[in-house]
Amino acid sequence: MAKYPFETIEPKWQKYWEEHKTFKVTEDPSVPKEKRRYILDMFPYPSGAGLHVGHPEGYTATDIYCRYLRMNGYNVLHPMGYDAFGLPAENYAIKTGTHPKTTTMANIEHFTQQIKALGFSYDWDRCVITCEPDYYKWTQWIFLQLYKKGLAYESKTPINWCPSCKTGLANEEVKEGKCERCGSTVTHKTIRQWILKITAYGDELLNDLDTLDWPESVKLMQRNWIGRSTGGEVNFSIADKDGKPTDERLTVYTTRPDTLFGATYMVIAPEHPMVAKLTTPAQKAGVDAYVESAAKKSDLERTDLAKVKTGIFTGSYAIDPVNGRKIPIWISDYVLISYGTGAIMAVPAHDERDWDFARKFDLPIIKVVASKEEIASLAGGDEKKGLEILLETAKDTAAYEKLAAANPGVFAVADSCTPADGYTINSGLFTGRPTKQTIKDIILWLTEQGIGREAVNYKLRDWVFSRQRYWGEPIPLVHCPTCGTVPLDEKDLPLELPNVKTYQPTGTGESPLAGIEDWVNCTCPKCGGYAKRETNTMPQWAGSCWYYLRYIDSHNNTCFCDPEKEKYWMPVDLYVGGAEHAVLHLLYARFWHKVLYDIGVVHTKEPFQRLINQGMITSFAYQRGNKTLVPVDEVEEKTPGVYIEKTTGEQLEQVVAKMSKSLKNVVNPDEEIKQYGADSVRMYEMFMGPLTMSKPWNTQGIIGINRFLEKVWGVSLKPLSDVNLEGKITDKALVSARKTYAQTVKKVTDDTSSLSFNTAISQMMIFINEVSSLVSIPCEMWEGFVKMLACYAPHMGEELWQKIGHDNTISYEPWPVFSEEFCKDDTKTIAVMVNGKLRCTFETAAGTPDDVLEKTALAQDDAKKFMDGKQIVKIVVVPDKLVNIVAK
Repeated sequence: MAKYPFETIEPKWQKYWEEHKTFKVTEDPSVPKEKRRYILDMFPYPSGAGLHVGHPEGYTATDIYCRYLRMNGYNVLHPMGYDAFGLPAENYAIKTGTHPKTTTMANIEHFTQQIKALGFSYDWDRCVITCEPDYYKWTQWIFLQLYKKGLAYESKTPINWCPSCKTGLANEEVKEGKCERCGSTVTHKTIRQWILKITAYGDELLNDLDTLDWPESVKLMQRNWIGRSTGGEVNFSIADKDGKPTDERLTVYTTRPDTLFGATYMVIAPEHPMVAKLTTPAQKAGVDAYVESAAKKSDLERTDLAKVKTGIFTGSYAIDPVNGRKIPIWISDYVLISYGTGAIMAVPAHDERDWDFARKFDLPIIKVVASKEEIASLAGGDEKKGLEILLETAKDTAAYEKLAAANPGVFAVADSCTPADGYTINSGLFTGRPTKQTIKDIILWLTEQGIGREAVNYKLRDWVFSRQRYWGEPIPLVHCPTCGTVPLDEKDLPLELPNVKTYQPTGTGESPLAGIEDWVNCTCPKCGGYAKRETNTMPQWAGSCWYYLRYIDSHNNTCFCDPEKEKYWMPVDLYVGGAEHAVLHLLYARFWHKVLYDIGVVHTKEPFQRLINQGMITSFAYQRGNKTLVPVDEVEEKTPGVYIEKTTGEQLEQVVAKMSKSLKNVVNPDEEIKQYGADSVRMYEMFMGPLTMSKPWNTQGIIGINRFLEKVWGVSLKPLSDVNLEGKITDKALVSARKTYAQTVKKVTDDTSSLSFNTAISQMMIFINEVSSLVSIPCEMWEGFVKMLACYAPHMGEELWQKIGHDNTISYEPWPVFSEEFCKDDTKTIAVMVNGKLRCTFETAAGTPDDVLEKTALAQDDAKKFMDGKQIVKIVVVPDKLVNIVAK
C-alpha cells in the first residue's frame, strides 16, 4: 500500500490557505439571510501548556460543519481569537518579573501554530486578542454604557483573602480552604468592589431561555442559578431592653410568609452590617470569635446540609409583626449575606436547617401548617368535614385549645420538620385557610400595615465585577473629591494599563495599580481638578462577554461593531464549547447582550441561538484499591491487561479519568500530528463517538484511522473512468459501488448536517472498502467522495482534488448530489416469526408482493417445525420486513 505523505502535503495546503486567504469572508449583500451562518467556537485562554487533544474536538466539529456549509452555498463566518487576560500570566509575572503580556503573546503564538497545524478554516483576519488596547477600548466603552444606565455600582463586599500573600484570591485560587500559591488558610476580607446589576435582567434572562435551541441541561442549570422566587419582604422591629419595638428594622425575605406565626427566632449572616449594632456587650467576645471563624469557611462549606449547625446569640431580640412575640436574633454561618437580605426568620417546624438549629440550641418549635391528611383525620378521614371542624373551633379560643389538645399529632410538632403544604393552623385569624391562600392574604395584610410587601427574589447575585489585579482591563472611572465618581470621556478610550516594575500585591487588598502614583493621580474629566483613577481592574469574564460581536467588525476604530454588519451576521447560529461554561460565561454574555440590545446597538435579544456542548476527551489512569490515582510513569504493565505500581507492586485498576498534568496522562496533539498527521487526529476525534459524549483517548484508535487514510490514498492511485452514474450500468461490481456511493452521499449529508460525524466516517469507510476492489473508479463518484472527505480530512481532500486535475481549492466546490433511486436495496431480508418469536430469515427482491412473502415464509423448514400439529389462525405481513405467523 502506498504511504500517504502527510508530512509534506499538510504544510503545503496550510501554506496555500494562508497565502490565498481561502477562508476570508465578507458581508456579501447578494447572499440571502437564510444562506448566512455564523459558527462560533468558545475561544481559548492561551495557557503556557498549549493545546491538549481535548481542545481540537469542538474546533474540528465546527470546522467540518463550516466546510460542509460552504460547499452547500452558505456564506460562513468562522473566526478565532484569544481570551488573553487571566490569572496564570499575572501569577507568573509575580514569580519571575516577566510582563504578563510578554508571556501571553508568546503563548498565543504557540496556540496559533498548533491550531493552524490542524487545518481549521478560520478567517484569521478577524482574530481578536482581548488584552490588546484596540480590543479592550470597546470593553471599557461597554462598561461605561452599563455605568450610565445605573447597572454598575460600588459596594463593600467580602473577598477571599490570603494573609500570607496579602492579596485577594479568585475562587479558583482557593483549594480546600487554602491559598493555592502558599498553602495558607484563606479568610474573608471586606473591601470596595464594583458590582454589575445583573439581577435587573433576571426575568429576561430566565424567560428568554425558552427561545433558545440549547441543551435542556444547560437551560436548567441557568434557571436554577437565576433561582427566581416570589414571596414577601417582612420588617421585624428590633426590641429594646424592655422588649418594646424600636424604629430599628431587620428585613427578611421569605417565600413562605404564611408561616410567620411559626417564626421562633431570627438568624443573620456573620457579615450582616447590623451584627455590631445587635451584639450586646455580654455577647461581643463570643460573636467576634464566631465571625472570625466563619470568615475562614467557603460558602459551600457553610451551606452544606450535612454539616453540624453552629451559631451564637447576639443578645438582642426582634418583634414578630403578626403576633408581637419577642424572638431572639442569632448569628449562624448557614445564612449567607449574598442571598436575600442576609437575614432569615426561622420556622423550625417546617424547614430542615432551622429544625436542626433549633434542636441543637433548644429553641421553640411551633407548627403552623397541617397536611390535608392531618386535617382529614379530625373527621375520620373526611378532609372537607375536618376543615369545617377546624374553621368552627378557630372562632373560639377555648374550643380550639381543646381540639388541639385532643389531636396532638395534628397541632403539635412531631419528631422532625413537616412538609409545609396544606392548611394553616395556630395562626390566629388565618387559621383554616389553604396554604396558597394564606400566602396571598398575609402579604396583603403586611402591605396594608406598612410592615412588608410582595417581593421577587433571585438566587442570582449581582456580579462582583472588579478584581484587585494588574492584568485586566482598567475600569474607565476617576474619583474626584468634588464631583464624586466620574466616567472618562469616550474619546479618551482606551485607558491603557501602565508599564510597571513590580506586580506584587499592595498588601492592603488593593490592586498593584494603586501603587503607581503617576498613573493613579489624574485630573477630573468633569471639573479639571485633582482626582484619582479607579485602581480595580475588570475580571477575565469581561472580554469574553462580547468577543463574538467584535469578530464581526474586528478592525473598526470608530465603533465596537458596525450596525449593518451586526444585522448581517447575528445571532450566532451555532456556538460550541465545554459544559463548564454553562452558567457563568453564558449568563454574563447574555446579560451584556441584552443591555446592548436595550441601548440599540444590536438587533437581537439573545446572542447564541443554538448551543452544543462537546463531550470531554479523557484518558486512561490507574487506580489503587483505596481509589487514589497513580501517575502513568509510575505504572508497569506486568502482563497484558495487568497493571502494577512500580514502587509498591500493588495491582492497579485501569480507569478513565480527566487528563491531568499530575497524572502524566495528558495527550499532546503536536506529538500525534507528527506521528500520524493532522487529518488522522481530526478524524479520530470525530470517530471516537457522538460529539456530545465524553470518551477516552486510545492510541489504537488513531492508528486505525491512519490506516483508513492510507487506504484512501492507495485507492486514489486507481485510474478514473468516465462512466455516467445516471446511465445504464451492467457490471455488477459497479452497480453495487454506485448504490454504496449514493447511500454514502445520503448518509454523510444527513450526518454532517446533524453533527453526527462518527457515523458519517463509518459510512465513508464502507464506501472505500467497496471501491477498493474496482479496477477503475468513475470520476464523478471519486470527485463526490473527495468533496465529502475534504470536510473531515481537508489536507488530503485538497491534494486528491488537485491529483484529479483541478487547479482551484476544493473548499467552495458544490456538495455532491445523489439519486434516491440508487440508494434503494435490491433485496430485502425478511424475518419469519412464529407466535411472535423469530425463527428464521430469507432473502427476496425488494417490493415482493405480500402473498408471495406469505407463501415463502410458510415454506421455510426452520419455521415449519414450530407449526407442526397446530392450526394457523392468522398471518401478518409487514412489506419488505417480516411475516408473523400465529399458530395454535
